[in-house]
Amino acid sequence: MKHNQLLNTSQLKRLENHKYSCQSSSLLDPILQPWWNFLVRMIPVWLAPNLITIVGLAVNILTALVLILYSPDAKSDPPAWACFLCAAGLFAYQSLDAIDGKQARRTNTSTPLGELFDHGCDSISTVFVALSACISVQIGHHPYWMFFQCFCAMTLFYCAHWQTYVSGTLRFGKIDVTEAQIIIMGIHVISGIFGASIWKTK
Repeated sequence: MKHNQLLNTSQLKRLENHKYSCQSSSLLDPILQPWWNFLVRMIPVWLAPNLITIVGLAVNILTALVLILYSPDAKSDPPAWACFLCAAGLFAYQSLDAIDGKQARRTNTSTPLGELFDHGCDSISTVFVALSACISVQIGHHPYWMFFQCFCAMTLFYCAHWQTYVSGTLRFGKIDVTEAQIIIMGIHVISGIFGASIWKTK
């Protein structure tokens, strides 16, 4: 392995031979599949799947940054519109993340590198989703809980992908990433309607 090379020869070979394999028993994925199938049919075939991925990530980051701007310490009450915007941004991200692979298969451009790019973007997104959820519930008043929540989000993401690396199959449980994202959207909407202070305990 050369000193400036990130992956050794066997890792590069494994990446080259990788085939996407997924097992899902998610409760909400079957309900959302018709929406995702409709959405991918609306996307022009010339649009690159990686562009869909990066647009989804950008939307998610930008809407989360709005919340961070209004409540950088996760203690301030963000404006209602910012909470609604973050919920909409997360929904857009979730939808685009669900269709980028469909677009790749539809256009016969599915590659292991594309999957790696998608999951790399997901890892970045996990940070912003976790932070925006912390802001919407004003968990900054409890910094150890905030750290724990962000740590758990990243650990779950890492473990899921480590399992995929070991087994070759990405597995989703009944309550998994889609359900977690919907719950976080609900948190943003509740904070938008009632104010983030609704989550405070005496």
